[in-house]
Amino acid sequence: MFAYVARQPIVDTNKQLYAYELLFRDGERNCFPNISPDEATSRILTESHLNVGIDEVTGGAIAFINFHTDTLLFRFPTSLTPADVVIEITETVTVSEQLVATCKQFAEQGYALALDDYDIDEKWLPLLPYISIVKFDVTTVTDDQIRTSVPLLKENGIKLVAERIETAQQFEYYRGLGFDYFQGYFFSKPQILKHRRLSSSELSMLELLKESTKPELDIELINQILERDVSLSYLLLRFINNPTVNKRNEITSLKHAMTFMGQEEVRKFIALLALANISGDKPTELLTMSLVRAKFCESILIALKQRDESNAGFLTGLLSLIDTLMQQEMRTLVEKLPLPTDAKAALCGSSNTLKDCLYLVKAFEQGQWPAVKTLGTRLKLKQVDLHRYYTEALQWATSMCESTANQ
Repeated sequence: MFAYVARQPIVDTNKQLYAYELLFRDGERNCFPNISPDEATSRILTESHLNVGIDEVTGGAIAFINFHTDTLLFRFPTSLTPADVVIEITETVTVSEQLVATCKQFAEQGYALALDDYDIDEKWLPLLPYISIVKFDVTTVTDDQIRTSVPLLKENGIKLVAERIETAQQFEYYRGLGFDYFQGYFFSKPQILKHRRLSSSELSMLELLKESTKPELDIELINQILERDVSLSYLLLRFINNPTVNKRNEITSLKHAMTFMGQEEVRKFIALLALANISGDKPTELLTMSLVRAKFCESILIALKQRDESNAGFLTGLLSLIDTLMQQEMRTLVEKLPLPTDAKAALCGSSNTLKDCLYLVKAFEQGQWPAVKTLGTRLKLKQVDLHRYYTEALQWATSMCESTANQ
């Protein structure tokens, strides 16, 4: 499944990009869907911010995002970094004491607030002390209203945006009136961006994956994440109870697993679960191949007497196909995860021991036996051992996939 968001540039007096306004869309037709404004804002946050990151949608520019009454009162904007976003308060909000108090808190926290489609109504007066930017739709207010309002707003340090600018003449006119920024079809129509949408389970698994790579596992936080999705908790226990890992003891909870198996093993299985969940409708072969690579790279590092680094080897192999699974650039993906430095470098193509492990497992996959021999010699590992590690990795990966079949 894919998510769609449109972005429309806001430019300065020199027609240079200042920011993008983000607009929710339901497909490539560039149309706003028949849903509530609050839902549209929520979906922009979940499908753009949580999936790929607002900065990637805007290319690092500031993002103007519409917020309506409920999303403001429930403080949705605080999921974003103040430096990255302008909270755009829509003209449909109900101005109340509660809303004013909430906006005051946003301003005190460092957020910039903008009034959208400002109509000079007195109802906005309680909000103006906390407003940094006012947007005028030049098609809905009169020239006299604009000329009266502009000096008063600018005296209070408020920046002005002229919306619906469609000609060069309009741009020059409103720039002459003192407007700071401009938006409209004269500069660009909204551009549709498409990216893969993650389900709630996939987002939870990404959170778990991030936690699994930290120096010390936060068991309570991991439990909180799992509690959001019973199926993930169940699936994790299924993996841990796999007979290839645990032949004697019944594991009944994550905390029990932490105690019995140790943090490093739990990290591996969390990562494994994350990839299995993210793979979604992708071919099973990609997931199996990722598991084979994970186990093989882990075994190589243990053979090289780098047991302390074996978890990094496991993660490197496991994530080596995540760019294909997620349909995003590898460098973009690994920057979002607190992976070991060597693992990030290897996944992005830099030469190190982990990269050698990836080259080696790829040589096995492609039957490039001269390369297997050359790399084995470089690592000072016997050919017979390399073939054994690969066979064991195949068997382990098959067992892991079978353990969650039909779940």
